[in-house]
Amino acid sequence: MRELVILGTASQVPTRTRNHNGYLLRWDGEGLLFDPGEGTQRQMTYAGVSASSVTRICLTHLHGDHCFGLPGVLSRMVLDGVTHPVHLHYPASGEEAVRALVSLATPGLDLRLSPHGSAGAVADGLEVQPLRHRIEAYGYRLSEPASRSLVPERLIAAGITGPDVGRLQREGRIRDTSLEDVSVPRPGQTFAFVMDTAECEGAEALAENADLLVAESTFSDDDAGLAAEYLHLTAGQAGALAGNAHARTLVLTHFSSRYPDVGVLKDQASAAVVGANANSTLVIAANDLDRIPLPKRRRLT
Repeated sequence: MRELVILGTASQVPTRTRNHNGYLLRWDGEGLLFDPGEGTQRQMTYAGVSASSVTRICLTHLHGDHCFGLPGVLSRMVLDGVTHPVHLHYPASGEEAVRALVSLATPGLDLRLSPHGSAGAVADGLEVQPLRHRIEAYGYRLSEPASRSLVPERLIAAGITGPDVGRLQREGRIRDTSLEDVSVPRPGQTFAFVMDTAECEGAEALAENADLLVAESTFSDDDAGLAAEYLHLTAGQAGALAGNAHARTLVLTHFSSRYPDVGVLKDQASAAVVGANANSTLVIAANDLDRIPLPKRRRLT
């Protein structure tokens, strides 16, 4: 199971229909919770996802709409009897704020604090890149290594069956048959999370060839001046980011309350995607409680 559950899509001010930020990425046996804003615990109930499924929590920065839901989520995990370790990733400059938030939670969880202060890997397959915001902020990228898929017909033709199949995968060769002879490349999937930021190299690195890219779209292109002042992306900038990076699916979120209808933001992002990349990226304007599956794997030609 690999899907993104949208728990909230509002920016600084929630609305009647949009909760503060919150995004749960279900990735095989892991659950990565990104930027749990106020009300995230309740939104998880509405979405039908369990707090006990969370194995990592990733904060892009310590503005309240991206972290005020943390104590409630942690307390719910204690109430639900979670025993597995939970890793909390966050910018090192937010240490004091994170410890204050954690101190409000019910004790009893095996919570492992993992601050970071520069670009690079923070866990197996998970890396961060700096963003350009009013305080220290980082985006996240989760990548699956490329591998190979066995082709049953080729295995049969080579006379490889039973335990020898596993041995071939482990050792790479059995007798005169190599793994490459009976398999095809299997590209890894990639998820990227770009939240509060102006245009920057870090966002570009995160988005590159992403299968699923979540990007803030706080302002309309008509309000580019406000976006520049507060260091946020416009819808068109988010679309251009995805198009130039050849991302396959772009999920727009973090909408200002000034836009009751975000259709205009989707239209602006879609136009920018087409302008940047002839192989158009699918653009989705997220709504609270949406479930968005990762696209099927890329076909190698």
